[in-house]
Amino acid sequence: MQHIYGIHAVDALLRRRAASVQRLLVQQGRDDKRIAALLELARNQGVNVQRLPRKTLDELVAGRHQGVVAEALPAAGEEANLWQEADLLRHVDEADTPAFILVLDGVTDPHNLGACLRSADAAGVDAVVVPKDKSADLSPTARKVACGAAEVVPFVRVTNIARTLEALKERGVWLYGAAGEAEQSLYEADLKGPIALVMGAEGDGMRRLTKEVCDHLVKLPMAGSVSSLNVSVATGICLFEARRQRLSTT
Repeated sequence: MQHIYGIHAVDALLRRRAASVQRLLVQQGRDDKRIAALLELARNQGVNVQRLPRKTLDELVAGRHQGVVAEALPAAGEEANLWQEADLLRHVDEADTPAFILVLDGVTDPHNLGACLRSADAAGVDAVVVPKDKSADLSPTARKVACGAAEVVPFVRVTNIARTLEALKERGVWLYGAAGEAEQSLYEADLKGPIALVMGAEGDGMRRLTKEVCDHLVKLPMAGSVSSLNVSVATGICLFEARRQRLSTT
């Protein structure tokens, strides 16, 4: 049984996978507008609702639950947005618009993963690619931070990031890796065509093999004394620069 918590994450779950929700647990005494909207949605979906003390909900999950916890059956194999590498490559082959892919090379903090997914959804990314090992997964924490994006953005776990990137290159996708030592600024890069933005792990950045397979390395022009940004912040900046450029071509 999974525990999905937080108002946005539970709302997305009820809208997209209501059949998997066994119970919606709501904090006793919470009756604000957001909770009322969730309760109405749960009733419309035929989901059982139970009121519990805050202490009980605190014991169920480690994060800030905002007064709601959904008990749901795991459906990893059934979720339409969980892709295999073959699904990603098929999408690139068949899509009518230029590919726009985010690759996270070893982002291990679930908060950062959730924030990256949220930005990816807002920027219109086709899919988010992560390695199966040494990477955060779609945990309850990541789902909560993603505010519903974890249920809709195609999420691709691959065995070998470098091999997947090579397969994308063979299909005409240009690979742009973010690296502090790059000579080219993000704002000088042409991000209007089929691209994959590759972001490295917190602190260490991209692994050597990942960096070597990239077509271009780009950096954020930093004006202050801080030498780097949190990976989720940097990802948001990169994604929306690409989004800005791509909108200018439509």
